[in-house]
Amino acid sequence: MISEELKKELKEKLEEEKAKLEKNLSKIAKPTETPGDYETNFDELGTDKDDNATEVEEYADNLSVETSLEEQLKDVDEALDRIEKGTYGICDNCNEEIDIERLKAYPAAKTCIKCN
Repeated sequence: MISEELKKELKEKLEEEKAKLEKNLSKIAKPTETPGDYETNFDELGTDKDDNATEVEEYADNLSVETSLEEQLKDVDEALDRIEKGTYGICDNCNEEIDIERLKAYPAAKTCIKCN
């Protein structure tokens, strides 16, 4: 069982991680009307072929980063939601408790080591 003190500590870590992810996302994308969803910025550098190629390359790179950051943000948001609902630390697959050391290492963990 997770103590209230540890749960509070992990919640703080999750909130810090959420702020960091949102800050990183804001550098390459803008939020949409859907919470947790972002749209990658497309910067226009110029009109010649080289500029256009660079624009497309940067957009493609940023799009993959955005997708990864959004997924991480979703995991963090879901963990914060589980804390509020009182289901934090329970494996999504087998309903057993997730090892405290796993949660300390990765507070957004949804599954135990056996189900990972």
